[in-house]
Amino acid sequence: MKILVVEDEKKIASFVRKGLEAQGFVVDVCHHGDDGYALATTRPYDALVLDIMLPGRDGLSILRSLREHKVPLPVVLLTARSELNERVEGLNLGADDYLTKPFFIEELTARLHAVTRRVTGAGRSILAVADLTMNLLTREVRRGGTNIELTPREFTLLEHLLRSPGRVLTRVQICEQVWSYDFDPGTNLVEVYIQRLRKKVDGDAPVKLIETIRGVGYRVKAHP
Repeated sequence: MKILVVEDEKKIASFVRKGLEAQGFVVDVCHHGDDGYALATTRPYDALVLDIMLPGRDGLSILRSLREHKVPLPVVLLTARSELNERVEGLNLGADDYLTKPFFIEELTARLHAVTRRVTGAGRSILAVADLTMNLLTREVRRGGTNIELTPREFTLLEHLLRSPGRVLTRVQICEQVWSYDFDPGTNLVEVYIQRLRKKVDGDAPVKLIETIRGVGYRVKAHP
């Protein structure tokens, strides 16, 4: 899952980023409310971790605008223990859950899994093309009944490809979505990971699912 964290306290933001990345999440972090709102409304995320007290737009203002514009992004609020009224208001505005500081990263991870399950529903927890399946909850990947062991980064890359079968993702898009940094035209990181996925996912299978569109990017065939 790709998570946006909007938190102005840099130590907390760094703690959250490292903890979530260790659990296999892809994480973007920003420290200003205006920047956070812009990212939440222009880039695809699976959930938003949102501090209430922020410079620029505060967390409740961001949440209110997201819900007024029918943005279905799951939101977990971060609050101080003294902010009872803000927590109540946040839930009334459409927050999916909240955590009071300080908290354990394992609890935040569990809350994120819970809110994304509620939004997507059980039916969307499985991504599948042909005989390839990916369970987003258990993180199991199988091809023709055989289990495939993937690293967290390989899993995230394959997930992005499977979410839009037939759609070509450029190297720039893959770098932004999977590695969360600006594209370096000199890197061959994407090619290396695509090659790893091919060995694990396609291997000796008679039908190859991962396809290179020369000069454009990569995709999973929609109708192999």
